[in-house]
Amino acid sequence: MAILIRSRPLIRKLTNFKSITTVPFLSQEPQLAGTPPETTTTPLPPNPSSGSPLYNENWRSPFASTSPSSSSVVPLSGFRQSPAVRIQSMSETLDVEGLMNLFADWITTMRWEDMKQMFELWIRSLDRNGKPNMPNAYLFNHYLRANLMMGATADDLLGLASQMEEYGIVANTASHNLILKAMFQSGAPLSWADKAVKLLERMIETGKEYKEALPDEESYDLVIGLLFKANLIDDALKCIDSALKSGYKLSMIVFNECVLSCVYNNRLDTLVSIIERCKKTDQNKGLLPPWNMCTHLADVALQADNCALAFSSLEFFMKWIVRGETVMPPVLLTVDEGLLVAALGTAGRTYNVKLLNGAWEVLKRSLRQMRTPNPESFIAKVCAHSSVGQLQNAFATLHEFEKTYGSSEEESAEDLFSPFTSLNPLAVACCRNGFVTLDSVYYQLENLSRVDPPVKSLAALNCVILGCANIWDIERAYQTFAAIESTFGLTPDIHSYNALIYAFGKLGKRDEATKVYEHFMDLGVKPNEMTYSLLVDAHLVKREPKAALSVVDEMVNAQYKPSKDILKKIRRRCTREMDYESDLRVDELTKKFNIRMGPENRRNMLFNLRYNMEYAG
Repeated sequence: MAILIRSRPLIRKLTNFKSITTVPFLSQEPQLAGTPPETTTTPLPPNPSSGSPLYNENWRSPFASTSPSSSSVVPLSGFRQSPAVRIQSMSETLDVEGLMNLFADWITTMRWEDMKQMFELWIRSLDRNGKPNMPNAYLFNHYLRANLMMGATADDLLGLASQMEEYGIVANTASHNLILKAMFQSGAPLSWADKAVKLLERMIETGKEYKEALPDEESYDLVIGLLFKANLIDDALKCIDSALKSGYKLSMIVFNECVLSCVYNNRLDTLVSIIERCKKTDQNKGLLPPWNMCTHLADVALQADNCALAFSSLEFFMKWIVRGETVMPPVLLTVDEGLLVAALGTAGRTYNVKLLNGAWEVLKRSLRQMRTPNPESFIAKVCAHSSVGQLQNAFATLHEFEKTYGSSEEESAEDLFSPFTSLNPLAVACCRNGFVTLDSVYYQLENLSRVDPPVKSLAALNCVILGCANIWDIERAYQTFAAIESTFGLTPDIHSYNALIYAFGKLGKRDEATKVYEHFMDLGVKPNEMTYSLLVDAHLVKREPKAALSVVDEMVNAQYKPSKDILKKIRRRCTREMDYESDLRVDELTKKFNIRMGPENRRNMLFNLRYNMEYAG
């Protein structure tokens, strides 16, 4: 051919010249004169030891006699050919690298059927050396993927993967993942769960000698997801444990499935263990459930008093808040304050300081100093500190609470600082160890009042007075009450007087309690519902239901409604004292305020029986 190319200029100069024919049956190669023409002989079949499992079919291409390229020197390159014929033609000319490149293009256009057909034709064809085409693991994985995308079942893929050994190929991680994906996509996860676990174990065992067969993150995700779909929680948790020990990263989908499954199956402690282990690894510490799932997780944890899980949910909230503030434009997320109040309550009930501090930090970060916490939040924090014995922190929170809401003129603001209701846990904590704790608290408050600027809390002093009354120490209660003006320079409020009335009434000093009432009435201090309730108790201790009913009348005149508990206590005293007239007055009050007192017939029967025994017979 090189001789003909160099002779082209000479040929152009000739005028009478005939070109060599282009008939494909005539040889166009130059031959020496006198040399006999070469005869075409049929080649021997390939060596059977070349290793094709389809040797009897592919040693000679069945399409050779009908192939258009065999009858023309210049191939048609796909012109006027059907897709099947073009694929057949391409399968005879491509090597492994070329077929891999072709499959890469076809994957983008999802030509799965063509990939499947091309591979099957290619392995039945011969390479340039006349040997059967031998695929590698990566090429065979393309064939498995094409079958999977065409709807092949896991059984089908297992059968195809078993043929890899016939080509001397060891299935790698991608091969097994395709089979696991078929199992995951099946409509019967329970029937495939055991096989998936065994396949994962086989990958681990094979990977000891062949590293490319070791399971990866996708392998664990598929098996764990399949086990969760089959509701095999224990097996799924074992796989998660194995994945974490192996240093793999869990996908967000698997992590969320783990959270939901543990919550619905009440495996909260196990979930806490998994979350803690994830936080200790760099690849898993960024796992974060969706915002709504964090809310549900916190709610479940608080209902179960699981402080560790509740704190983990607070950490998830904080991560979401920080992430929202760093994006552009910022997304300002806020945790429901009622949920955080519940967390503070759980912290106090379970004596968990970590949860207490965490809940308050999340609350402050959520509010972003745009508004102050609600009164319920302050009260919950005061009670929580009181419960865990942190009285200094409790008084500091109470001082902040008073600065925020102490000047409020709303009627409900008065009850916020009552030592009998909202602040009662603090009053109880002040006398937990008797007078030792009371003296310590009093001196602490006294020292705080002398700092610059002074810190004075009337609500805290009221709690101390009530604490003294709780241990029957009227002298300390009275001294603390007197110190409100003399030492701290504050003015006693209705809660201060009520605490003193309670201290006198508890010791049976009804007259002194009444004098306290008359004293602050002369000063223009308005009594509240608790005042009347304490006076009723003081009269009932002296066994005087009529005097108690007179206090109830004053209460009604002051636009307060007597509670069911007050009327029950008066009725019990009327029954014991055989005061039928006062009992009728109690009936009138119950009817007036529509209060149901319980089993009336039995009470009347016992009353009439005692009345007849003592007065009528």
